[in-house]
Amino acid sequence: MKMNRLIVLLFLTVCQLLPVTAQAELPDPSRFSVAMELGNVSQARAWLDEGLDPNFEGALIGTGLMIGAWEGNIPLMELFVERGADLNRINRQGETALMLAAWKGKRAAMQWLLERGAAPNRSNRAEREWTALHYAVFAGHAELTERLLTAGADVNARSTNGSTVVMMAAREGHEAIAQRLMAAGANPAMKNDFEDDAVAWAMRQGNYRIAQTFTSAENFAELARAAVANPLPKPQRSTPVSDRVEEHLRMARLAEAKGQRGAALAAYRKALTELKAQPTPPKVGADKTASGAKPTAKAPNALVIRAKRGQPEQQSAALSYTGGEEAGINQLLEQARAAEAAGRRTEALQLFRRASERIKANQQ
Repeated sequence: MKMNRLIVLLFLTVCQLLPVTAQAELPDPSRFSVAMELGNVSQARAWLDEGLDPNFEGALIGTGLMIGAWEGNIPLMELFVERGADLNRINRQGETALMLAAWKGKRAAMQWLLERGAAPNRSNRAEREWTALHYAVFAGHAELTERLLTAGADVNARSTNGSTVVMMAAREGHEAIAQRLMAAGANPAMKNDFEDDAVAWAMRQGNYRIAQTFTSAENFAELARAAVANPLPKPQRSTPVSDRVEEHLRMARLAEAKGQRGAALAAYRKALTELKAQPTPPKVGADKTASGAKPTAKAPNALVIRAKRGQPEQQSAALSYTGGEEAGINQLLEQARAAEAAGRRTEALQLFRRASERIKANQQ
């Protein structure tokens, strides 16, 4: 009997001396975002088991559910919803998981969300907010646009600055989507807070065929005569960028569309910083010079954003490695930075665009 008691006491003593199994340390927003973007479902489950709020927001994109929607990672989405994540929660940028899936073209993720009750419209349609339909149209996803319309998305929803869904199609040059929206009852005459309508946005971006479908022949002829004859640059191939760069560029485009020039400039700077950290993309057959030596790598000098009208999947960003006109381009960039520092944001954006056009011309 005494022997049994001694054994028990010895066992308890040893247990007390053994290290206690460490609990899963809850993440900070940056660590959370990285793990979720990598699709680490087991880590997400461990954090949730230790009490992580299922609506915890990471440093980028948003909650675990939102990151899952952005990545198209349905198992990750399932886990967070099972643990109580809000399907219609809004992140710091005013976005829902459905909006993020729509932007990224994640059809299966968007369908999964809709089937489980994600709302295609905001709860109060009188409020002016960006919607999933804005995002699907802006990004040029025709199939997702159709699915959202079928789900009851408001075709005349207004963004925070009053811009309509059809204005997104006009701005980005998505002709077939614009026609579908018109067939669904879109009103191209609705104006935003800057007194612009879909016709004005189409004309400004050189999308004249779209503009022509929105107005009378007489009015279009008058607008065409008044338009400045500046042809759009030819689209160029560019290097795919990381999700982090894409997120900064997405926020820059949205900020510019909202008229938030300061926020747009800040987002473009972040994208450029991320891009400069990436290695120069190698060219096929360019691993040696004519003499047989390896070429010296050039440092990037500017961020170039390119797009093909009607082909949003071709829209991307890359670094410019220009040579002959580098001094002139750098001068424009310096002037742009100086204008921005002085608070002349409109002038800064114009100078950045001029530099971008010069870079693209050199690459043709």
